Amino acid sequence: MQLGRTVFSQVMDFLPMHEFRKCVACYQGNRSVKMFSCFDQYLCMAFAQLTYRESLRDIEACLRAMKPKLYHAGFRGRISRSTLADANEKRDWRIYADFAQALIQIARPLYADEDLGLDLNNTVYALDASTIDLCLSVFPWAHFRKTKAAVKLHTLLDLQGNIPTFIYISDGKLHDVNVLDILLPEPGAFYIMDRGYLDFARLYTLACANAFFVIRAKSNTRFRRRYSHEVDRSTGVICDQTIMLTGVKSAADYPQPLRRVKYRDEDIQKTFNFLTNNFNVTSLTIADLYKNRWQVELFFKWIKQHLRIKSFFGTSANAVKTQIWIAVSVYVLVAILKKKLKIDASLYTILQILSVTLFEQTPILRALAQIDDTQKEDPRDNQLTLFDN
Repeated sequence: MQLGRTVFSQVMDFLPMHEFRKCVACYQGNRSVKMFSCFDQYLCMAFAQLTYRESLRDIEACLRAMKPKLYHAGFRGRISRSTLADANEKRDWRIYADFAQALIQIARPLYADEDLGLDLNNTVYALDASTIDLCLSVFPWAHFRKTKAAVKLHTLLDLQGNIPTFIYISDGKLHDVNVLDILLPEPGAFYIMDRGYLDFARLYTLACANAFFVIRAKSNTRFRRRYSHEVDRSTGVICDQTIMLTGVKSAADYPQPLRRVKYRDEDIQKTFNFLTNNFNVTSLTIADLYKNRWQVELFFKWIKQHLRIKSFFGTSANAVKTQIWIAVSVYVLVAILKKKLKIDASLYTILQILSVTLFEQTPILRALAQIDDTQKEDPRDNQLTLFDN
């Protein structure tokens, strides 16, 4: 039993504090700090994410209203919007980036047994980027267009549990495909990408690292068919071919054979051409792998709707990256909590319950317990009768 402890402090119990202290020490985050530590900063920003706060003033007002409970929730410094703003501005965002990676390393094994519905033992990743539009006059460092600023969130999502394993935050001008130069390929893993990542030199680097990719071909991709393999057209697969690229540049960039799978999705009445360097899995599995790429789109939609990464509490690059990385760490923390407490509810439901119970002094499992709507109450209970018989 966790009698007398707030739900917020029980959630924070799932944080690996030794890892947090290592991250702070690595970048000297608490150097010359007397009152408001990096952990106080993290707690304030995590509170803002979990309760959907809109501004620094909002965070300050809500936390000060809970002043008697703050010490037992882990807060040690005095809560002030100016102090929090300075911390977001000056303390190295890499503290929270490294800490989010530490949480990811805890979360991934918890979701290793998740079923993707595919006959595969390989790790499957989806790679994509999402643009967050900003005001150019407020964020002049976030170069995008002449009249608009933006940051891009480049994300590699492990589809087992939808855990982000790699995140790179750039200004809006960085093309998506350039992230492949930063990515360290995992041998044996599948990387699912859309047409924006079609660069044969970079794809060949993936193949040389013994990683597999599934990507949509562009309409102007030039190739020569070597072999055609037997397919079952009733599954939607139109053809399964071994090809060689014939474009002057593409043939030099990717000199090895590729596999081309043409697939017709009757539900949306659309035909897709996929390219892959894997010749062992079935052609239908290739199509199903690409269908799972949609999970990364849902991930971006989810975090934009339920976490605070579209409106920012600071205007500097450091403040923006700090807020995004803390948001990611909160997402992963809730995913860890869900698995370790064996909660069947969705992440959305857990976040909604936490948002209204954070400072209640109740066991966390009781706070997250599912309400049984099937139980019928006695209609006569506490009900006055209009007419007496």
